[in-house]
Amino acid sequence: MRAALLQLTASDDPARNTEVLRGMVRDAVAQGAELVCTPEVSNCVSASRARQRAVLSREADDPMRAMMRDEAARAGVWLALGSIAVKTGDPDGRFANRSLLIGPDGEIHARYDKIHMFDVAVSETETYRESAGFRPGDRAVLAKTPLGGIGLSICYDVRFAHLYRALAQAGAQILLVPSAFSPVTGAAHWETLLRARAIETGCFVLAAAQTGRHEATQGRARETHGHSLAVDPWGAVLADAGTAPGVTCVDLDLDAVAQARHRVPSLTHDRPYDGPT
Repeated sequence: MRAALLQLTASDDPARNTEVLRGMVRDAVAQGAELVCTPEVSNCVSASRARQRAVLSREADDPMRAMMRDEAARAGVWLALGSIAVKTGDPDGRFANRSLLIGPDGEIHARYDKIHMFDVAVSETETYRESAGFRPGDRAVLAKTPLGGIGLSICYDVRFAHLYRALAQAGAQILLVPSAFSPVTGAAHWETLLRARAIETGCFVLAAAQTGRHEATQGRARETHGHSLAVDPWGAVLADAGTAPGVTCVDLDLDAVAQARHRVPSLTHDRPYDGPT
């Protein structure tokens, strides 16, 4: 199976991002991709809640969602829309950070709302409070597809190993980790975390990422780490997209999942224990 990682420098203009992404999806399909993966918040990268309220839509009305469904059906491929920021109608006005897996029929086969919120103080000048604008999800999602079992996650989730273990034990062979990683934490932790999740689960890990400096109409401009990665079940990096926007394709042999799990069958070695107290 050939998978494609799309690396974007999305702005805070959903219409513009949608057209950029359409071209990249078609490029990936032309290169033979059967599974095309996009980054976190592909439709809008913004640190301004006012801007998000002005330009975001409910999921059913999101233009990127509609475009991706059309492209999946046109090309007959699986499209993993890493995430889109969407309005929810929640009383507190918070959005959802939502991943969609779209099938070759153009239908949405799985939805996942990001569980773990990025509420951190990376430095004195770089802080994030994702939970102030987004409400967390509460359900892990595994999609059983003809390509294999696909476990959905988003960005900061990668620091919570138990989520990926549960997905693997439920049948995941491929783990998706679409991201908009901070340059500081990305340089320190990105590759290590992704390789660890692959090693612990014996899964392929596909992590499409935002990259570079993101244009902002309102609020401060964000910067992201890039380096979309594909990691095999033994923890080897198969592809690193660097920091330029573009399409990176990688060929996956799912037999490698069974081989890694046979060599180190740790997913079957859980034992009950007491404590700590």
